[in-house]
Amino acid sequence: MDGKKLEYKGEDALKEIEKLTTTAGDVQYGILKEILKRNAGTEYLNKYMNGSIDVSQFKSCVPVITYKNIYPYIQRIANGEDSSLITGQPITEILCSSGTSAGEPKLTPSIAEDLDRRTFLYNLIMPIMNQYIPGLDDGKAMYLYFVKAELSTPCGLPFRTVLTSYYKSKHFKCRTRDPFNDFTSPDQAILCNDSNQSMYCQLLAGLVHRHQVMRLGAVFASALLRATSFLERKWAQLCNDIRTGHLDLSIIDPACRSAMMSILSSPNPDLADEIESICSRPSWKGILCHLWPRAKYIEAVVTGSMAQYIPPLEYYSAGKLPLVCTMYASSECYFGVNLKPICDPAEVAFTLLPNMGYFEFLPLGENGALAMDIDEEEAVPNDRLVDLVNVKVGSYYELVVTTFSGLHRYRIGDVLQVTGFHNQAPQFRFICRRNVVLSVDNDKTNEEDLHRSITTAKKLLEPYNALLVEYTSYADTSSVPGHYVLFWEIQMVDSATSIDAKLLQECCVTVEEELDYVYRQCRSQEKTIGPLEIRVVEPGTFEALMDLFISQGGSINQYKTPRCIKSSTALKLLNSHALASFSSPRDPKWVPLNG
Repeated sequence: MDGKKLEYKGEDALKEIEKLTTTAGDVQYGILKEILKRNAGTEYLNKYMNGSIDVSQFKSCVPVITYKNIYPYIQRIANGEDSSLITGQPITEILCSSGTSAGEPKLTPSIAEDLDRRTFLYNLIMPIMNQYIPGLDDGKAMYLYFVKAELSTPCGLPFRTVLTSYYKSKHFKCRTRDPFNDFTSPDQAILCNDSNQSMYCQLLAGLVHRHQVMRLGAVFASALLRATSFLERKWAQLCNDIRTGHLDLSIIDPACRSAMMSILSSPNPDLADEIESICSRPSWKGILCHLWPRAKYIEAVVTGSMAQYIPPLEYYSAGKLPLVCTMYASSECYFGVNLKPICDPAEVAFTLLPNMGYFEFLPLGENGALAMDIDEEEAVPNDRLVDLVNVKVGSYYELVVTTFSGLHRYRIGDVLQVTGFHNQAPQFRFICRRNVVLSVDNDKTNEEDLHRSITTAKKLLEPYNALLVEYTSYADTSSVPGHYVLFWEIQMVDSATSIDAKLLQECCVTVEEELDYVYRQCRSQEKTIGPLEIRVVEPGTFEALMDLFISQGGSINQYKTPRCIKSSTALKLLNSHALASFSSPRDPKWVPLNG
């Protein structure tokens, strides 16, 4: 961060948080002035400000934008044009966001200094946690981290996810070793591109060190559940490795083998027997506590779409381990931290740190009422935005950021609600992503993409005189991996014709083929999403669904079929009317981007 201190320990970290939040308004003004000073000469800002670095001119002249407005500039840089199109510093990599545009991952520019900011935020986490849970330096952290294979842009810039960027950086690989960041997983296992080999080695290392593990975690709750499912399938193999002191031959990555053989330094039949005794129990309720008895909490993102994984995590921990969500971040910018991490997941609120970027807010509703009255692509009047320190408790906002790396008044797409303030800095509860209806893992399927996919698939019914009358959906995460479920009500125009299972299976595949790049990557390559399922329901089911919502206070004049079901009562009604179920018989096509 321009030579400023990155690493704060203990009391120093907490004092820095107090200093930043006490002067949040001044810090924000300084951040914006510095961004304008550095980026004033760029093609993008110069178009609106003619080289000025005046803050008031920025607020009155620079438009609020979405991805489609900045994409042409990022694409030009990816193709070899100079970074000065949007930023005064060299762009060192292009980050691949989990959000999509026109079916492909969003491209986010990143500069070297961004890694400093991310590291600064990571270094605040343990000092915050130590206030609530003592003794975390008396053992290890079993955190399951993964990278994805990276590509390059046409001009040779790395093209990768923000987490892959961090784990491959010197900030992570050359981090200061201390008792609070002693991981069970060797870096070689984390950095292995093969997710199965990486998962196997990280779980094996965690089991070998099971009596030293003080905390469990993954970035997202879905990854931790995927690891639990993997362990359920592979525990016998893992026990065999520990028992014999030899690594399974399926691990062929040289760096992984070398690192793991130093951990499996000798046979340990007693440890293998302990683990086998636990894993062979008929019920896996509380398995995480049994395998890692000293663990004090689970760290993972459990807000937003990840909240659907809270019940299974509580089952596997028998409700004994707090679920901790420590920070709020995205590919575009890291935003803030949870200053009260040992709270109910439903009460998680993040304090935005004013030195991470320049933050503005688009009002979406007051007094606890959320009103999405501005479309995602609708032009926003500049004077409608609110500064960080001027938001109101209870009100809803969409987050808008300006970054050193060239995003200026960029709509992130996150809907937040202000829950309070820490000094001058507001605290926000994450509500949702705008327009996302389905999400199981890193996928984010919006209503438009879902509708387009189903419109293509339903054409397969037409030759059989069958019509899709109505549909809805939900993300089924009751098993691992989770999968999309579509409820279809089909009308046969000609009673003499019929449709068979094979046709509806092809409908499943067609829907998947039409969903976006990230969904198909999760399905076909990473296997973090299961086959899509269509449940055909009885005629009249959607009328019954409407009756249900109207009976709960909905207006018949304003009723629209929800495209995603959140209500357990509504889901029970749909399932009670299901006639048959069909799933995709094969993976959708997926080809890695060429950058």
